Amino acid sequence: MRKLAWTSSRFVMCLCVLAALSACASDFVPRDFEMPTLLETEHFRVRPIRAADATEDYEAVMESIDIIHARLLSDTWPAEEFTLEENRKDLARKERRFDRRRSFTYTVTSLDESKVLGCVYINPGIGGPDAAVFMWVRRSALEEGLDPLLEAAVREWMEEEWPFEWVVYPGRPAPGPAEVTT
Repeated sequence: MRKLAWTSSRFVMCLCVLAALSACASDFVPRDFEMPTLLETEHFRVRPIRAADATEDYEAVMESIDIIHARLLSDTWPAEEFTLEENRKDLARKERRFDRRRSFTYTVTSLDESKVLGCVYINPGIGGPDAAVFMWVRRSALEEGLDPLLEAAVREWMEEEWPFEWVVYPGRPAPGPAEVTT
């Protein structure tokens, strides 16, 4: 039997799982809050992910395993052996959690939706923050400079469209003093 080392990334993932489970006992967002269903810039579209996105999402995930591990602070998901069927089931779970208002997963696509460029996860915060936002872009989009554009757009979107007062972005540096808005 293989021993599991408690790395900081495994600890963070455990905290995220606990946050997701604790969200089941209470509302993550107010009952009357309408979840945003679209964020669009001149570079990409962000919309709720669906199980029907599995094939295109899988391609992006498998191209970007090391990037995802770094951005999600996890060295366990996805595994190199991750299958399309596992992805389909995972996306169906995410779609149900979105519908139940427990956590919100969005796909990042090209404007014409012909290509998945990445993903945004909005989860309940734990120990203080209202929400924890994780995001990643596929390797080809990272190389084209999309990651900072996505991060900036998502930070603004969270501030303007979501009901949270305190949002954290684990694995990403906090904005510098010149970038902080009041």
